[in-house]
Amino acid sequence: MAAGPDPNIGRDLLEGQFKILQKIGSGGMGSVYKALQADPNRMVAVKILHPKLANRKDLVSRFRREARAMSHLTHPNTVKVYLYGALDDGSLYIIMEYLEGKNLNQVVRKEGPLPVERAIPVLIQVCGALQEAHMQGIVHRDLKPENIFLSTNGGLKDYPKVLDFGLAKVTERELRPGSVMLTQEGMVFGTPEFMSPEQAQGKVLDARSDIYSLATILYEVLTGKLPFEARTPMEYIQHHVTRSPIPLDERVEGKRFPPGLGAVLAKALEKRPEDRFETAAAFADALKPFAGGAGKGYTAMMPKNANAVLEQAAKQHAAALQASNAAAASPFKSPAKTVKMDQAPPASPVKPAPVKPAPAPPPLAKAPAKAEAKPLLLVAIAAGCLIAGVLITIVAMRLLQG
Repeated sequence: MAAGPDPNIGRDLLEGQFKILQKIGSGGMGSVYKALQADPNRMVAVKILHPKLANRKDLVSRFRREARAMSHLTHPNTVKVYLYGALDDGSLYIIMEYLEGKNLNQVVRKEGPLPVERAIPVLIQVCGALQEAHMQGIVHRDLKPENIFLSTNGGLKDYPKVLDFGLAKVTERELRPGSVMLTQEGMVFGTPEFMSPEQAQGKVLDARSDIYSLATILYEVLTGKLPFEARTPMEYIQHHVTRSPIPLDERVEGKRFPPGLGAVLAKALEKRPEDRFETAAAFADALKPFAGGAGKGYTAMMPKNANAVLEQAAKQHAAALQASNAAAASPFKSPAKTVKMDQAPPASPVKPAPVKPAPAPPPLAKAPAKAEAKPLLLVAIAAGCLIAGVLITIVAMRLLQG
């Protein structure tokens, strides 16, 4: 049965401020439309989520929180968000800048792997967008080539715009094809091919998770292949957690890259977050030597004091996520597991001192009767001394009064 005409085509939004002209994309969460904004007479993109999502208060709250955060992002390589809210029918919407061009996945599929001098400047600019978001505590969670749009607006070539910050974390019913739910601790979503090891394991995510995903994207853009040989989403997830990536220079037979670039990608693809670049700015700095003369121009787009601010923001973000995970933990989990999950990984096995005396009560209960008599005798002596002391005090006071 063929689907009927899209009821949103030709629809006026917000009392005629916007008129939807055509659909330009769709997914599991909703659709994206090209629309005309009457004042100031410009084209915009309108993302409308499925009305059924409005029944989930937690999703509505999270959507508004993320949309509000996105509206405050001002980096030129982040898609601009103008408005967001709910329509009369309960549908959630975001009004964004309209972009012309193709996403990175479309470009690579059409043109093949990009040369280093073209790919690196694009990724450096994306690092700038991520740096600003991370400084505000926003972790993308679903970086992939489809979410990096190479815009041709204004006649610029290969000008990247990062899309969909924070909108990948949805309910399992609303998953788009290719996404998976991985844990019961908290619903963690993403695209298996570009997922960090900690995301694959349902752990708390910070900026370094996005750095891993971005490095995976760069690897594919340069080689046309992913860092692992796998055939299914589950295999990719397993490889991200357990296997070392295939070295960059060994991925495509006969293809070599500038010395040192493979080492930069290997560091960004480390299994442990603490072994990667701490910030997107640091990753960009490591890539600059391979960007040719263009690399210097992109450094100025990094926010000031980026590393110091991000470090504090990352700590606050991680603490908030840990608290959220603890609150959402299943009531069927034992207290011991919950405590262990909330603690930071110790350098060595933790052996709290109070735990050792815990077995002491059983021996006391099994002690012979004679052992119990000693405490009773001591109590009697102490009571006698106390009574004697009171009597002596009374006698002394009377003598003084006399």
